[in-house]
This record gives sequence, C-alpha cells and structure tokens, in this order.
Amino acid sequence: MDENNNIINNQNEQDNQSNNILNSDMNNVSEKKEASGLNNQTTSNLNNPVANTVTNPTNSSVTHTVVSTGNNSNDFKKVNSNINQNSFENKKSKKTKSNAGFGKLVLLPFACGILGAGIVIGTCFGVPSIKNNLLSSSSIEEGSSQINTQQISLLDYSNTAVGVAQKVLPSIVGINVSYSVSSPFYGAQGTAEAQGSGVIISDNGYILTNNHVINSSSSSSFYSLGEASKITVTLYNDDTEYEAQIVGTDEQTDLAVIKIDKDGLTAAELGDSDSVQVGEFCMAIGNPLGLGITVTDGIVSAVNREVTDSDNNTYEAIQTNAAINAGNSGGALVNSQGQVIGINTLKVSGEDVEGVGFAIPINSTKDITDQLIQYNKVKRPYLGIGGIDVTEDMAKQYNLTVGVYVKQLENFCAAEKAGIKVGDVIVIADGQEIENMNELNEIKNQKEIGDKITLTVWRDGKTQDIDVTLQEQP
Repeated sequence: MDENNNIINNQNEQDNQSNNILNSDMNNVSEKKEASGLNNQTTSNLNNPVANTVTNPTNSSVTHTVVSTGNNSNDFKKVNSNINQNSFENKKSKKTKSNAGFGKLVLLPFACGILGAGIVIGTCFGVPSIKNNLLSSSSIEEGSSQINTQQISLLDYSNTAVGVAQKVLPSIVGINVSYSVSSPFYGAQGTAEAQGSGVIISDNGYILTNNHVINSSSSSSFYSLGEASKITVTLYNDDTEYEAQIVGTDEQTDLAVIKIDKDGLTAAELGDSDSVQVGEFCMAIGNPLGLGITVTDGIVSAVNREVTDSDNNTYEAIQTNAAINAGNSGGALVNSQGQVIGINTLKVSGEDVEGVGFAIPINSTKDITDQLIQYNKVKRPYLGIGGIDVTEDMAKQYNLTVGVYVKQLENFCAAEKAGIKVGDVIVIADGQEIENMNELNEIKNQKEIGDKITLTVWRDGKTQDIDVTLQEQP
C-alpha cells in the first residue's frame, strides 16, 4: 500500500515538473511574441476563427482588421505582411530623407566646385598676361643637369626681328664707288664700279664703312684700279644719290669715314661688343650684290676670332653665320636690341665653306672713328721697326733667341734714334716677355705719342735695355 502511495506521489512530482517546464516554455514564447510586436490580445485573436482586430504596436491609434479564413497560419502571414508594410514605409521615408541629404551634402558642393574651376580657367586663359605667365617656362631635371624647356614662340621671334629691322634700316646706306681703271696693254683707260654698305653715325651726315670699300687695292697683271673717282650714297627708302666725300681712312683697321651733305639723318645706336655672347641673336644689314638694303639673321658663332684680311691686316673679329655677301662690307651687325655690335668686313668663301662671316667689334672702332673725324687719320705711336718672329726652332737653327728679330729700320725712326740696330732680337717690352710682332704692337699701342717704352734686346749673346721715345706714325 505504501509502495503504491509512493508511486503515485512520484508520478505527481513528475507531472508537476512537466507543467513547470511547459509554463516556462509558454512564458518564453509569450516574451518572444511581445518582442516581435504581438501581445497577449493578439495571440488570442489569432486563435479566433472569425474576425480579429490587431493593434499596431508602433502606433496605438492605428488598427488593422484581419478577416480569418479559418486558417490560422494564413492569418498570421497577413499580420506579418501588414507589419512588414509598415516597416517598408518607414524605411522609404528614411531613404527619401537620406536622398535629400546626399544632394545637399555631395551633389551641390560638387557642382559649385566645377563651376568655380571653370571660371578660374576661363579667366586665366582669357587674360593674355596671365596666360603667358602660365605657359612661360618649366624645367626638367635629368641626372645632374637642368634642361630648359621654355616654350618657344615663333611670333615673338618674328616680332623681335621685325622690330630690329625697323629700328636699324633707316641708319644703313648703300654705297656705290667708281674707280678709274688702267691697263698695261694698249694704254687703255676706263672706269669700274663697286658696291658696299655704310652705317650712319651722326645725324649730320657722317657714315662709317670699310676702308676697302672706298680704297680698293684690287689689281692684276691685266689691269689696276686707281683711287675712287666718285662715291655716292643711297639712303633707305630714298632713291636720291647723295655724293659723298672721304673724311679719313685707316688701312690697319680697315675702317673709313665718309660724309654727305644732309642733316636730320637717323644715327645708329652703338652697342657694347665686349658683352656679346656666343649663340646670341644677331642680324646683318647691308647692300649685298647691289640689290638694295637687305637683312639676314643668324647667331654669334664666336668672339675674339683672329682673322687676316687680303691686305695682311690682322685683327680680332666677331664671327657670325648670318649671310654676308659682296656689298655687305661696311654694313652693320646688330643685336636683338637693334644696337650695332660690329661692322661687317669680310666673308670666308669656298666650296667647303658656308656661313662664316666676320665683323669688326664696334668698341674697337670708336676711338678710330673719332680720330678719323678729328684728324682725318689715326694717330698712332710709332717705332719704325720691321721685324720677323723668331720661334724656338728658328732660334736653335740660327743660334738666336725667341723674340722679334729686327730686320729693318725706317730712316730717322724712333727705334733708330734710340740705338736699336738691325740684327737685334727684342725679347722684352716694358717688362713683358714677347715672342712675336703682334705682342710688341699691343704693348706699344697702349701708349701715347711721346711716351717712352723700354725694350730689352738680345745682341751678341747678351741682353740690354734701351728706352725708346715713341713718335707719331707717318
């Protein structure tokens, strides 16, 4: 009996435990339903086979009527559909607000930025000065060297050439020279003509040109040219021929000054030939081949180039590749500022030669020009020595020393009066060692007429100093 009671009691305890578990599960389900938006009322309505009213948990003032079809699962799906519809509408509202925020925060600033950039670019390229500065230059570094990649404008180059030509052309003249010609055969006499160029150096008619333009030394076994019998000058844009007179000539520098009787001329602006640089722009202007005033352009190919002309005169010149032809002699070599930097003097010609011309640096002509105008000649200090350059090989061969061998002396010249003799070798002039006649003349030409120069001469294996008072060159 007791055992039966124990069995019954155990069975009751198991039933109680089962009920507790079931209640716990039911509570969990209820809590989950409440969390998903369904309260107890909703749960009981789902079991109602007729009509149920579901209260929207998110809005107590809005209710949804669900018509039951007798299928509880379908009714539950419709409730979920309504709930999902509400969630979709809420998301749609949020998405609309998000789209409006994107437009204000992103699209509008982006559009404003594009508009502002367009205005800035349009302004920069619409204003010439800003555009030129933007496109002016840039540098690219390759290795250790800087390469200039400045944008080159042909328009600027053309404008420079045009500006230079317009400035200088009124100061350039064409020169026509008539010579008397005599022939050793039959005693024939005649005339010949030659053309050249000149540069106006004063507004009252003084013109600088080459000596060989107006004093030709051309001759052969068949004929010889005398002095110029007539010189005429043609101005730029003026067909009138103005007769010119020779003011002064200097064979040593191949320069001459002539003058026409006319005022109000345009004098050329003289530049500084000492500042000329290799590679810079230059323009040659003259009267080539008698065609009339012509311009050619190029660059400075070299400076301080030692050249010797047909009369064996040696001087330093500016070399250029600007075309210089017969008739350009005496014309101007000018820089990019329209300043005369040289007087065109000669061209090297030949089958293998092209683009090699020379001009006398304008700085070396200024003192010569002044003296030609003032004295009709150039006054130079004078020694009266005719010498030979003694090289090391010659010194060994003839048992002499390196220097200038005195071959001849002019009668009553300064050197003869001071005691210099034929056979002496001049080795030092005013304390400077010399090896040739050019070095001796450079030292001498730095002095004035009447100055003294000390010459150290080698004579009979010994040296001695002799003071020479310089005379004026006859």
